[in-house]
This record gives sequence, structure tokens and C-alpha cells, in this order.
Amino acid sequence: MNAFLSVLGRDLRLACRDGAGAWMVLGFFAVGVAVFPLGIGPEPQVLARVAPGVLWAMALLSAMLSFDALFEDDFRDGSLEPMLTGALAPETLVLAKALSHWLVTGLPLCLAAPLLGFLLHLPHAAMPVLFVSLLLGTPALSLLGTLGAALALGARRATVLLALMVLPLAAPVLIFGAGAVDLAVAGLAPGSPLLILGGMALALLAVCPVAAAAALRQAVE
Repeated sequence: MNAFLSVLGRDLRLACRDGAGAWMVLGFFAVGVAVFPLGIGPEPQVLARVAPGVLWAMALLSAMLSFDALFEDDFRDGSLEPMLTGALAPETLVLAKALSHWLVTGLPLCLAAPLLGFLLHLPHAAMPVLFVSLLLGTPALSLLGTLGAALALGARRATVLLALMVLPLAAPVLIFGAGAVDLAVAGLAPGSPLLILGGMALALLAVCPVAAAAALRQAVE
């Protein structure tokens, strides 16, 4: 646990020291959502109808901006191999990386999304569902990001390769996340999509650390 907290604290300190990464993610999210009313018109009914898909799609794309940095810096400066062979199990290292990514990017996206929902005239009743759906879905995106980053580690044009790998895997998270908010907008119960989102997050929590750890071992050999 001490080693886990040490890696987590180190990554959070580096993220706070840099700062640009988190602000870039939030800025891209805000600007991406803000341009939609300019493109499709200011009609509240139209904006409210597309708001769930827009907010979720932009959250996914925003989270992906920082996936390639999850292991790349440690790999380039040579600190990744000692971390993989140290006291901390590689799977636990992946979990620490995923948690730090979520705290720096996923949690701010969850907090910012309801505010941007007002811009798209999302009904007030759907705001809690939007927040809960992102709270369940963004950890799944962070876990998928660790897997994609590990598989693309050291590859040329890793950012493009990572996007090609992660986007198809993240599609179900996007579908059920936006679907839950759509149901709330329509006045229906969003429980089923939210339960599926939670189930997917738990399944990825079991699978992604093991697969990503195996990919990291292969990359440093």
C-alpha cells in the first residue's frame, strides 16, 4: 500500500507541477462543447436533444488527450523498468497510474460537465444522471487508457495507434453513458444503463491492469 500511495502521490505531484495537462483537457472539453451551439443553432429543444451525446463524446475525446503520457515519460527516462521490477506489483502500478489519471482528468470532467450542460439547455432533472454516468464511466475510460498506452508504448506515432485501439473499446461506455442521460431527458428511469456502466467499470478493473502489466513487461524487455 505504501508503494501504491508513493506512485500515486508522485504522479499527482508531477501533474500539479506541470498543470498544463489538466487545463488542456478541461479547455478542450469546454471549447468542444461550446462550438456545437454555433454549428447547429441556438434552439433549446435541438440542443437539449443532442446534449447527452455531445457531452459524452467530448468527455471521451478530452480524456484521450492525456493517455499517451501515462507511461511514456517514465519509459523514456528509464524509471519504468525499476518500478516494474520493484516491490510494487506491475498490476498495482497500472492501477495507481489509472487512478492518478482519473483524479487529474476524469474527476474534473465529471464536475465540469453539468455546468456545460446548462450551455446546451440540458434539463435540470438530467444533471444528476449526467454526473453519475460520468462518475461511473470515466474510471472505465482511464482503465482503457492504461491498456492502450501500455500496448502502444515505444511505438512510432503512438498517439494515433492509441486512438485506434481505445476508441472502439470505449464505444460501449459512450453508448450507455449517453443513453442513460437520454433516458433522463425523456423522463424515463436511467437505472439499467447506469448499472451496465458500473458493471463494465468493474470488468475493466479486473482485466485492464493484468493485460496492461503484461504489455509493459514486454515493452521493457
